[in-house]
Amino acid sequence: MDRPPMFSVPDGFLGQIRLVLQQTREPLIVPLLKVLVVVCLVMSTMLFVERVYMGIVIFFIKLLRQRPEKQYKWDAMRDDIEAGSSSYPMVLVQIPMYNEKEVYQLSIGAACGLSWPADRIIIQILDDSTDPAIKELKKLECQRWASKGINIKYEIRDNRKGYKAGALREGMKHSYVKQCDYVAIFDADFQPEPDFLWRTIPFLVHNLEIGLVQARWKFADSVLDGVAVNSDECLMTRMQEMSLDYHFTVEQEVGSATYAFFGFNGTAGVWRISALNEAGGWKDRTTVEDMDLAVRASLKGWKFVYVSDIKVKSELPSTFRAFRHQQHRWSCGPANLFRKMAGEIIRNKKVSLWKKFYVIYSFFFVRKIVAHIVTFVFYCIVMPATVLVPEVEVPKWGAVYIPCTVTILNAVGTPRSLHLLVFWVLFENVMALHRTKATFIGLLEVGRVNEWVVTQKLGDALKTKSGKAHRRLRVWIGQRVHVLELCVGAYLFVCGCYDLAHGKNRYFVYLFLQSFTFFVAGIGYVGTFVPIS
Repeated sequence: MDRPPMFSVPDGFLGQIRLVLQQTREPLIVPLLKVLVVVCLVMSTMLFVERVYMGIVIFFIKLLRQRPEKQYKWDAMRDDIEAGSSSYPMVLVQIPMYNEKEVYQLSIGAACGLSWPADRIIIQILDDSTDPAIKELKKLECQRWASKGINIKYEIRDNRKGYKAGALREGMKHSYVKQCDYVAIFDADFQPEPDFLWRTIPFLVHNLEIGLVQARWKFADSVLDGVAVNSDECLMTRMQEMSLDYHFTVEQEVGSATYAFFGFNGTAGVWRISALNEAGGWKDRTTVEDMDLAVRASLKGWKFVYVSDIKVKSELPSTFRAFRHQQHRWSCGPANLFRKMAGEIIRNKKVSLWKKFYVIYSFFFVRKIVAHIVTFVFYCIVMPATVLVPEVEVPKWGAVYIPCTVTILNAVGTPRSLHLLVFWVLFENVMALHRTKATFIGLLEVGRVNEWVVTQKLGDALKTKSGKAHRRLRVWIGQRVHVLELCVGAYLFVCGCYDLAHGKNRYFVYLFLQSFTFFVAGIGYVGTFVPIS
């Protein structure tokens, strides 16, 4: 039986296009698509092996109850009767800020509420705000805490060079920092518990090889000390929680337990200042200054420890615009850093060959590059194309078994959201378009490679009395419509229609669901909607 025509189009210009496609089908389109399928299957297998490996490791970590307190020496800090408070190390707490009107009081209050000898801690607010009114509010808040006896410093600069990295670098130059041994860093929306330093500093005091202690971010909508965080604010924040919980539950845990290396998350961590300085301090050459510092410190031989039991409350971006900006930075930055540091990692003499392999292949190549590219290219471009070109087939293990296994392994971090797994897959595929574009920008070092947009934090500013976010919206069409998402959605819809009419793989159910998700994202109907003043 003859294969039905791919499209039924009239003569003329569209007819000429059909003729060209028919003439190039056998010599060009089919071989090219076969090559793409093979490449995508290889990348899928790489991602599959990586996920299974980490799943096995985390299983044994939990089975053997391997905890950082067992792996490293940890003894509670105790008073020295003779030395008094001078026996405690001097700790600097840095909070970089930028126009965060809604959350600055929460973060400053949480930092000033940290339990530690009053004469052995310095709170440093690094304010890059460009709004004079917000800047004045933050200054007054610092003065209010200073009047209560808190050693708090309000620091500003006359430019935003280097953005967050530049602010942290300038903050380390102040004379009073020279007396500090460790520096704890929190973003403007983070609220550490009062015992944060008592639980993290002992790792650094008793283990001189440790350069960084990283805590876990907390998003779940449980009220602690009267403060709720926002994972349940909308469906998009639930999707973010699932992705980030896997990152903290598996990736960070495995890296810490096996190679004493993982990417610093940029906040909710404590650095040994000597390790920070030996690594070269803060650099602003990429949009992931935290990961940059972590890789350089690791190459100097410093070890990192991740403590999942220490959780710091934070806010997830709840608007689609803010989330897209964040994901661009998180995808472009690592790819660009990989481009800059791959050779340096290979040439390094201080770390083992296995650790080099882990950092280059597993940490960078598979997780930061392959994962984004294969998710979009394979499942949103190549597989749908095989519907239009039935001569090319994707084996069932690549089309079904691998993605299902990877999805299930990704879901282990957030059991409460298992019923949202289908939504998560569809949403992650949409975001893979944005991440893939950002990854290539970083690898090629073009366009928006150094674009830094501070992630918008809303705090409780738009909450009603019932606790739900305000959802009415008025925005310009240009800020709502995303053309690439709409184009991919149309492509998937056409492929779904063709598969429904003529196909044999029955991909149309997935294709219609995925195209609908792209359309929803394309018109910006995702996340919490906020009024624009």
